[in-house]
Formats: sequence, C-alpha cells, structure tokens
Amino acid sequence: MAKLSKEAARELKELAALAQTRKDFVRLSKNRHNPFIVNGKVDLDRWVAFLSDYGDFVNHTPKPFRKIRTQFNKL
Repeated sequence: MAKLSKEAARELKELAALAQTRKDFVRLSKNRHNPFIVNGKVDLDRWVAFLSDYGDFVNHTPKPFRKIRTQFNKL
C-alpha cells in the first residue's frame, strides 16, 4: 500500500475531525442493507443465484465434479 503524503494525511485528519463526517457515516451504517438476509435469515436461493451470476460474470469455467474416495472422513 502506498504511503500518503503529509498533505494528504493532514487533509484526512481534518475530514475525520468534522462532526458532519461522523454524522454521514452514522447515517450510512443505519441505512446499510444486506441483500442476502430476508426476515432475519440468510436466503440461500439468493446466495446461490449471486454466486452463479458472478461466476458467469468473471467467465469462470466450472471444474468437473470428482467424488472424494476415502475410507475415513473426520470433520
């Protein structure tokens, strides 16, 4: 990660000290929305749909399924 110049660091400190900046971040956190949570529970259909669409987006070619063959599986 690149190191900030002294001027940029000073500017960030000034912005962080402003009351309006803190109010903005409080407002953002109150209005945060998780699209995978429905009625307080994770909606697996939405999660799987997102992962499938994301795989298509990044042009991910799925690997063929290989069954795990072992005598002893311990979790």
